[in-house]
Amino acid sequence: MGTKPSGIFGLTVLDEFLKNHPNLEHVELVLVDPNGIARGKWAPASTLKKAFADGVNFPLSLHGLDIWGNEVDATGLHISSGDLDGFCVAVPHTLSAVPWGGGTGDNETDAVAAQVVLQTLTPQREAFDCCARTVLQSMVRRLQDRGLKPVCAFEMEFHLLQQDANAVDGFKLAAFDELPDAQFMYGLDALAEKAPIFADIRRAAKWAKLPVDTIVKEAGPGQYEVNLNHRDDALRAADDVVLLKRIVRECARRHGLEATFMAKPFIGQPGNGMHVHASLLDSDDLNIFSGPSGDLKLRHAVAGLLASMEEMTLVFINTRNGFRRLSPGSYAPTRANWGNNNRSVAVRLPAAPDVAKRVEHRVSGADANPYLVLAAVLEGMVEGLDKAIEPAPELVGNAYDDKTENRGALLPATQQKALRALESSQFAERALGRTMRDTLCAIKQAEIDGFSNDISAMERRTFL
Repeated sequence: MGTKPSGIFGLTVLDEFLKNHPNLEHVELVLVDPNGIARGKWAPASTLKKAFADGVNFPLSLHGLDIWGNEVDATGLHISSGDLDGFCVAVPHTLSAVPWGGGTGDNETDAVAAQVVLQTLTPQREAFDCCARTVLQSMVRRLQDRGLKPVCAFEMEFHLLQQDANAVDGFKLAAFDELPDAQFMYGLDALAEKAPIFADIRRAAKWAKLPVDTIVKEAGPGQYEVNLNHRDDALRAADDVVLLKRIVRECARRHGLEATFMAKPFIGQPGNGMHVHASLLDSDDLNIFSGPSGDLKLRHAVAGLLASMEEMTLVFINTRNGFRRLSPGSYAPTRANWGNNNRSVAVRLPAAPDVAKRVEHRVSGADANPYLVLAAVLEGMVEGLDKAIEPAPELVGNAYDDKTENRGALLPATQQKALRALESSQFAERALGRTMRDTLCAIKQAEIDGFSNDISAMERRTFL
């Protein structure tokens, strides 16, 4: 069965969009690889009709690239298969005008550029198991078959940097963020100093119909967070992340800055996380975690998340750099544990009214793939419910303190250890499908090999 997300409804959306944007010249076609990297191309606006009706051609091998964009032959998606093209079809609700790409960008109707997210299908226009969006779509359909609907929201942290040719990596903290006391956590002055950038982000988000909620100055110098409101559409919630990251990056670039969602840009400073809030609605659209039996079900869901956390760490922390973020005292978890209203644990139960009870999954780096992360979180919650297992006692206090009880098992501390846990995981096969699990493992092994075969600048400074 095909998974084409456009159809007649999509063409109606497109016709209305083109009518309201008469100056449109080109469109940025965006697809997301297993690493969560947005890839694609720019095309004339006329290409949109093909993207919505039939799909545009992209190599399936784009879903088998490592973090550097190199082909990973072990995925079987490259020359050994003939490097086949698939059909990539537009996701209607992701079509939006953008204030970059030419023109003044002041008014939406005057925009000359747009963007749209694509979902990859096989040459036979069937579901493509290496497309991360398809993986989450399959998870959502399994939940629908059980009469369940996920409600999800993401919180995204990032840094704003400025280019500097004299800096080691070409970037440094912007001048305001280099001040001696530049933490400015929840600082309003820090937000005001970046007001023009955030005004552009809000405007672009409005055009894209993203449910942007609060914007916060986070704990690290130059670090910020954008929170998205919840949706009762898991696919759309993950699409929101893809669009938001592009919007933040492009708006920062328009102001001469670089936005990075790198999980740990600076040693000794907080890293960038992707926090996932999730609950489940029943067939009557009632939160199953509310009411008389809600707390029991919530504990079961937590238990499922904790039981699968080690095996899925490489999905949540999908880069070598990301493991640097999991450090004591950093507000990033180092162990599989849970607690009520506690930001030092891996699974937090936020303070919330009964109707809004949910889990907050705090493990993922901001550079992770939101589709795969959400598929893993939802599968963990469901399996905990199915098995009706009780979690270990909740952690109260500081999860990083050796004296604290119920700290839980350590998460894998390196990419190699996380890969070993993932590659034989039956849970990962259920959550992601065998093809995606094996493809992801092949990609990550190639990345491990790549770093192992590189001699760093620090090594040269030390030993030359």
